[in-house]
Amino acid sequence: MTRIDYRLFAALALSLLLHILPLLPAIDFGPKPPPSPPPMNAELRTPAATPPLSLPEQPKPNSEAPTREAKPPAKSSNKAANLPAKTWPQAVREHLKKLDQAGQFYPPEAIARGLEGEVQILLIIDEAGKVSAARVEQGSGHPLLDEAALRAVRSLQSLPADAPRQVVLPVRFRLR
Repeated sequence: MTRIDYRLFAALALSLLLHILPLLPAIDFGPKPPPSPPPMNAELRTPAATPPLSLPEQPKPNSEAPTREAKPPAKSSNKAANLPAKTWPQAVREHLKKLDQAGQFYPPEAIARGLEGEVQILLIIDEAGKVSAARVEQGSGHPLLDEAALRAVRSLQSLPADAPRQVVLPVRFRLR
């Protein structure tokens, strides 16, 4: 007889447990952890449209030399006094032009191989107008041109006060 009571007791306990299980989530057993915050989304915004910087077509050295010698220094200083202050894109273009004239902008190996492209460089400029950091944001597909653009941009010094603290600067390499 006790065996039957034991089976009956086990069946009754199992039935009670199965009927109570759906109600357990509604019973508050203590503090619940706070819900997790939604995931943080970050996106990189494109800066205001900055025209790509490339060197303008330069006249041949033979035709340029007489015009430079013909100008007296006093007139060129008067013209500089009448011109408005340079903007930072003008300062960058002048710097790249000087590097190109010195043969330090476009790598000779890239010219020999006929490589062309545009490199997007992220510049971080300090308060003094010097480039404190630079990196390639979008390469040209040619590591030789990417390195040349970085080298040229890192040599920038004393940019005008209107230069932004961070800017993506497009640098173009085009063969003439």
